[in-house]
Amino acid sequence: MDLQHVIACMTPEIYENLKEAIALGRWQDGRRLTAQQLESSLSAVIAYESKHIPETERVGYIDRGKKAEGDACPTADIQIIEFKE
Repeated sequence: MDLQHVIACMTPEIYENLKEAIALGRWQDGRRLTAQQLESSLSAVIAYESKHIPETERVGYIDRGKKAEGDACPTADIQIIEFKE
């Protein structure tokens, strides 16, 4: 079964369960996720979010505010401090 088919069949409940399992590192019954399960779950969550969740609500979203508009950090306020022994 390919990822696109999995995403098409995924319900919001399955999506939430996968997110919880990823966050905790365990399934709801207490079993640990294997490395392969973690990788597959992350891929599924990312793909599901790209189709169904607004960008600002996705896992890992960082609001860059004015930084995204190209504003640079002001450097005039930086002071260099030298420590001497």
